Amino acid sequence: MLLSMRTSAALVLASLIVVGAASGQEAPNGRPHPVAPAGEYRIGPEDVLDIAVWNNTAVSRTVPVRPDGRISLPLLNDVQASGLTPVELRDALMKRLAEYMPSPEVSVIVREVHSFKVSVIGEVKSAGRYELKSRATVLDLIALAGGFNEFASRARVVILRPDGTTMKRIPFNYNRVVSPDGQDEVFLLQPGDIVLVP
Repeated sequence: MLLSMRTSAALVLASLIVVGAASGQEAPNGRPHPVAPAGEYRIGPEDVLDIAVWNNTAVSRTVPVRPDGRISLPLLNDVQASGLTPVELRDALMKRLAEYMPSPEVSVIVREVHSFKVSVIGEVKSAGRYELKSRATVLDLIALAGGFNEFASRARVVILRPDGTTMKRIPFNYNRVVSPDGQDEVFLLQPGDIVLVP
């Protein structure tokens, strides 16, 4: 019995080592292959980040992302954070800190998410601006707003999406979405979206 338990444990450990070796394969330049899963979180204004620099408490701190998308750190002054993933920001900080210390080790942790804000206006029960903590669809936002009121034109909902200096208009037909063949109509909101219900 003890021998079979040891054999099982050894097999599990061997399989973990093989999986770890396979996932850590390196590209020809000696760095691990970049893996960017779809929908990876990007830092935004008002998020709060924990920046930890190994063995350097003077630079390590918790910082808010300013409205201009930057964070402030000792030695580095202002660093662009908005629009980057935590891994991309970590790499940028390591590169800049290398000018001041040998082989800096940095970790970036998103402590608080405040940048994912969307609005819903018009013929809903509770129009307003909502701060989301995870991915959400138009249906999720309408549900947060208490649903449509009796005068809502459900087939003429529009999503206003910031696109540079303009707003892109995306039509959304609620009636088609809730029909049995309407799955393709459901899409995710992005920070800054405004759902207009006429």
